[in-house]
Amino acid sequence: MSDITSPRVNSARLADHVGRHVRLAGKVLKVAGDAAIVEASDGGNVEVKILGSQAATIKDQYVEIVGQVTEPGVVKMLNCINLGDKLDMAIVDFVVEKWHSPQFSSMF
Repeated sequence: MSDITSPRVNSARLADHVGRHVRLAGKVLKVAGDAAIVEASDGGNVEVKILGSQAATIKDQYVEIVGQVTEPGVVKMLNCINLGDKLDMAIVDFVVEKWHSPQFSSMF
């Protein structure tokens, strides 16, 4: 089994994970060329770098981007999980914050 983890993050948590793989759930605001803008669960905008044909994998309004943080506010997409057109972002952000809470470190 792999020891690689990809923590769930919001826009505010990206700076803590530069160089690491993460999972970013959010609302797709724009896809243009080799980039997308995703509104993270905390309301901040994140630039998602996409490679050529990867843009076609972004189909729903809400997605989870699995990728590598290249700098604060920027994620290089490795995979996209479509989450549909309705998602309670407040609940998503609640889970993100609990993920990073020392109180729940044994669970995540």
